[in-house]
Amino acid sequence: MMGGRKGGRLSILAAALIVARRDFVAVLWSRSFVAFLAGPLFMLVVVSLASGLGRKVEQNAAQPVLGVAMSAPDAAALVSARNRLNEALDDSLPVLAVLDPPAATADPARVLSDNRALANAIVTGSPAKPVLTGPPELVDDWRGPLALMAAEAAGEAPRQFPHVAVHRTGVVGAPDDRIGRMRTAQAGQTVMFLLTMLLAGMVLSNLVEEKANKIIEVLAAAIPMDAVFLGKLFAMLAVSFVGICVWGTTIGSILLAGGRSLSELTAPAVGWPAFLTLGVVYFAMAYLLLGSVFLTIGSMASTVREVQTLSMPVTMLQLVVFFFASYAMASPHAPIEQAASLVPFSSPYAMLARAAQEPGLGQHLVALGYQAAWVALFVRVGSRLFRCKVMKSGPAPVRGKAKTRTA
Repeated sequence: MMGGRKGGRLSILAAALIVARRDFVAVLWSRSFVAFLAGPLFMLVVVSLASGLGRKVEQNAAQPVLGVAMSAPDAAALVSARNRLNEALDDSLPVLAVLDPPAATADPARVLSDNRALANAIVTGSPAKPVLTGPPELVDDWRGPLALMAAEAAGEAPRQFPHVAVHRTGVVGAPDDRIGRMRTAQAGQTVMFLLTMLLAGMVLSNLVEEKANKIIEVLAAAIPMDAVFLGKLFAMLAVSFVGICVWGTTIGSILLAGGRSLSELTAPAVGWPAFLTLGVVYFAMAYLLLGSVFLTIGSMASTVREVQTLSMPVTMLQLVVFFFASYAMASPHAPIEQAASLVPFSSPYAMLARAAQEPGLGQHLVALGYQAAWVALFVRVGSRLFRCKVMKSGPAPVRGKAKTRTA
């Protein structure tokens, strides 16, 4: 039973829930919690100032891409020709992306229909005899620009344009849904990162205060240290959800009053209900992973200044983790994306992005179990470090044999 006793002592989970309830009520009814809820207003100002940069990124992401599946010399010549002509034509030529020739040349229509393709249309053949494969609305628009680029690459006079053979696929390669889902994934990652960084620091201050008041020693004497760590993590996570509910309700009301809604974002591959549910669960995992590290740091520090010094490298590392997961998001199933889903701290971000881009929920159940195992490991290591380094508990060291008394 959850609340049962084992050997005359509460189980770890039951003790953790008692600590969590105590800390949750203490934090929720403190006067500083109201000031804490007002903190994200500054974040909203920063986000509004950065909105111009976000629009620029979206404009660049929305540019259609023409995949080039030719031999290496021909592809390099076509890209070079495009760059020379584009300066004179005010960036009106399509963006070129060199693809793997064997795969794209064998069946460009199949590569194009793959939702992981990085091109809207594919050109094969050679600059002298280009073949354009893509949806009708694109190949009709790009036939002339491709002939111009191919003529420049082949070194022909401008009036001697090569004939561009056209294969209309009837489907849109690299569809707008792919780009839109990538934006949805990026938005989810950014919100989760900001919330995690904003809320995880509460664990540090709470533990330092209890160490200064000698409360932690009383708890450690009454219940297992693992339960103390777990209880504090669960309490701060519950407080975080209270803050998120308040902020979400306020911001949502403002957006709805202004006529904004989720319909402006592309629906994720798993659907909005599943995506939002996974977002909450992955936020909890990201919070527990980072909070367990912060909790260990707070247990080893004795002053607030020491906490700030020790936590700064972790905060900087978390920024690197976020950028790593964001970069990996653009290459689904590539080795870098697989690595981001396996590294514990970047796994919640990478898997949330995968939920926006790919259907299926089975892989997320596996990922959540994997992340929960890392949380348990970090809590166990942190509690043992606290017992050994701070509480000085454990078997006494052997200092040598006792001296025998002489007669």
